[in-house]
Amino acid sequence: MDAFLQEIAEASATGVDIIELRLDFIKDFEPMKDLERLMAACSMPYIVTYRPTWEGGNYEGPEPERLATLKLAALKGAPYVDVEFKASALFFAGAGEVPLSTKVILSSHNFQETPPAAELHARAAAMREAGADIVKIATMANDISDAAVVLSLLQQKTGPTIALAMGERGQITRLLAAKYGGHLTFAALSDARASAPGQPTIAQLQQLYGFAQQGPGTQLFGIMGKPIHHSKSPLIHNTAFRHLGFDGVFVPLLVDDLPRFMDAFREHDFQGFSVTIPHKEAAHKAASSRDPVADQIGACNTLIRQADGSGYKGYNTDWIAAISAIERVLAAGSSDAAAATSSSSSSSIEGQPSPLQGKTFLVVGAGGAGRALAFGAASRGATVLIANRNKARAEALAAAVPGGATVVDWEQLQAGAVSADVLANSTSVGMVPNVEEAPVATAAVGNFKVVFDAVYTPRETRLLRDAAAAGCLLADGVAMFVGQAVEQLKLFTGTSQPPVQLMEDVVLGKVKVGSS
Repeated sequence: MDAFLQEIAEASATGVDIIELRLDFIKDFEPMKDLERLMAACSMPYIVTYRPTWEGGNYEGPEPERLATLKLAALKGAPYVDVEFKASALFFAGAGEVPLSTKVILSSHNFQETPPAAELHARAAAMREAGADIVKIATMANDISDAAVVLSLLQQKTGPTIALAMGERGQITRLLAAKYGGHLTFAALSDARASAPGQPTIAQLQQLYGFAQQGPGTQLFGIMGKPIHHSKSPLIHNTAFRHLGFDGVFVPLLVDDLPRFMDAFREHDFQGFSVTIPHKEAAHKAASSRDPVADQIGACNTLIRQADGSGYKGYNTDWIAAISAIERVLAAGSSDAAAATSSSSSSSIEGQPSPLQGKTFLVVGAGGAGRALAFGAASRGATVLIANRNKARAEALAAAVPGGATVVDWEQLQAGAVSADVLANSTSVGMVPNVEEAPVATAAVGNFKVVFDAVYTPRETRLLRDAAAAGCLLADGVAMFVGQAVEQLKLFTGTSQPPVQLMEDVVLGKVKVGSS
């Protein structure tokens, strides 16, 4: 009880609107003695919830006692009580026992799946018929398309509704509840104290996603990828949106199948997307039109909704950001990785030949980012080499590069038999959580003058540590990430003056946003 009371005070200080009192989390809870203390400790509206194990909670006692406790809370003046739909007939059995001043949330949870939309809508209607003042439906999202089904409950606007899709694939239903007109959403005091999978923290919801500022006119953006939890794209874009006074919100989208996601959210007003591993080539195919560079590369990291409703136009902002970072390191001749973090999107020596001209440029990986690096290096006059575990993919990319490229044997690269002026890793090897992995054997790294790693979480990857020890010049993924994001921001908002330094500072942790 003491710890629970402390958390009530902690939550009250954060600026939330409502506190949920989960009685089933309290050890040795005694309703007649403890309930009034808890209610008196709340200086703002609160929900009294006593969740049984059969609905995902902790209460294992007799059902009559549990329901009696909820009725007691209502009689003592609780603004809200949460009652499971399965127990609604028993709860409402005594007509007039619950005062009208207490709003009853009838809740339904499915921890296995998200049923079809028709079934959810029928469930919501039955809950209102059963006496719900507010309907709460929570389901498990096994695919992000399930989130679209759950959000359709809010789009119907049939009465006060709380609609949540649990898990990382359904997290946008929590982050965008205000945008869609949800009655409320839930947030945790910290990651460790989340009461359901996919629940954001209060700080993230308020500061990072601007929950209180969301409205029907808020424009939607997001990053599609798998994995996506590590991405700093929501951090960099939401911070830039606020700086510009732009009414938009940028959310993480854990997408397993890009075409299925695009189909599920066709009628939602997403205005643009960032696209990361492994969906850049799929995004190119999904785009209804593409800019010439993206079309040549065959991969898109940006999709922008067209004003005429014809779909999304695809762009690739990866290549210029990465190539420029490498050019600056070559021009500076510095082994200081920080020299490559400037997010300028053009060559550092305007009007002069690129430092890459005539150099040998080895691309590790043959996915969307690898294609961008290979085409970009070729456009700067470099001789391009391709190495990939799957040789067929490497050969396909080599054949597509303007002027051609040479395929390097993967085993020979690892054995130290390959050298070049630049080594550019485009794979996700070394990304959190697998931070001790590297795409190239330690003994082979010294064969390159400049080593670039597109991975930016962590900033100092195993590959870059090995390269520093070998005396190579370094270019880290922060430069590429910030540079491509700057170009995306221009496309998202139409701004000609993106806050470049702010965006870089946010990625480097110099500006704290949404920490918990």
